[in-house]
Amino acid sequence: MSSLNPQLIAQVRFLQRQAASLLLYQSVFTEAMGQAFLNLLEALENDSNPLDCLKAYGILFKQQALDQQCWQDYLIDQIIMADNPFSQQAQQKDFKQLSSSLIAAAKSDLQRLQTLYQCSGETLSQWIQQLIPSSEPPVVWQASPEGVENIAELPLKTLLEKPENWADALEELAAHYRRFGVGLFATSQAFRWQNGELISISHPDPVHLSQLVSYDSQRQILLQNTEFLLAGYAAQNVLLYGSRGSGKSSLVKALLHQYSDRGLRLIEVAKSDLKDLPLVIEQLRGTPHKFIIFVDDLSFEEDDDTFKALKVVLEGNITARPQNVVVYATSNRRHLVREYFADRPQPREVDEVQAWDTVQEKLSFSDRFGLTLTFEPPDQQTYLKIVHHLAALADISLNPEELEFRALQWATRHNGRSGRSARQFIDFLTAELALFSGNREQ
Repeated sequence: MSSLNPQLIAQVRFLQRQAASLLLYQSVFTEAMGQAFLNLLEALENDSNPLDCLKAYGILFKQQALDQQCWQDYLIDQIIMADNPFSQQAQQKDFKQLSSSLIAAAKSDLQRLQTLYQCSGETLSQWIQQLIPSSEPPVVWQASPEGVENIAELPLKTLLEKPENWADALEELAAHYRRFGVGLFATSQAFRWQNGELISISHPDPVHLSQLVSYDSQRQILLQNTEFLLAGYAAQNVLLYGSRGSGKSSLVKALLHQYSDRGLRLIEVAKSDLKDLPLVIEQLRGTPHKFIIFVDDLSFEEDDDTFKALKVVLEGNITARPQNVVVYATSNRRHLVREYFADRPQPREVDEVQAWDTVQEKLSFSDRFGLTLTFEPPDQQTYLKIVHHLAALADISLNPEELEFRALQWATRHNGRSGRSARQFIDFLTAELALFSGNREQ
């Protein structure tokens, strides 16, 4: 076993100083990949035991394999999605309005990060080979040939991959932050509020508007309201009310795929988390994206106070509601707060002077939504229209009479006529026909 020559040791220590000197972009090294890179530099700098260097290299390689990304691509991604004082202000202000100190710090960081970027996987492998000359050089994780997943990031990534001075690209980087945002919102489209924080949903429901049939007027109104939101105008909060399985939730989810490339983001909030709704909205204020807060299957029991948090959001309080946020909620009940006959004031009601006010508050809660869209149960003709549409999308070539007979049979035996029932029938039929075809070919 050998050791690194003094010149290479000096290079390693220089890289360590570059990482330690970052002023804004320290988050590059908080993730597992960044930590593994720093740990490898530390092992190389203390090369008294080359086996520690091999282990550290192996950990970095494994992390690249887990992330399906080489160290250099990871570094650029971290810059593009960075959430720090520079990126936060850049997404809200014109570049010329930013503090000169902030710009100077960002330029300094980009220069240091470019130096770290130049330490490629090949370089690290060569250093390990120098430590243990008799061994095979460690395998290098190569950049993915599939290219950039998010096409919006392509121009900036192409710019940073060039050898020119990264500091000169700062204004382009600031423009990217202003257009596409920072942090999770720059890399994900759908989120769930969970345990007091936003969690990205890596595989949102793939439903598209083209898959949805009927309820054309309701769809058009919802699309128009969403267009208002995207254009920066005052959009209405919307209650989608109707029978189960009528496609209310699917219509809201389909909006994400229709408009995500225009900056729309969808945040799912469970009824049990509605108390956190004001906190959620404050996190969205001032970002360039537009947000739909999606509350599915909304209803409240008589003694449920969580509706008060939603009421504050719908009606507003002393804090103005940001114009980049709306609430879209679905419910099977027109009146969201369950009412009992016992709730109605008796002739000699003395417990509350204005007892009818309590009843009216419950009954009128749904009126706080600016728009209420009603989804009636589909009749037989509409149900069969949905079935035929989904069958065409699934490339099912079945006699129309047989398709309709089986669809009606399915509705009778299972969950009745609804868009959801039609979807379940087509899924079942697709699998059945595929299995039958496969068995026949064997």
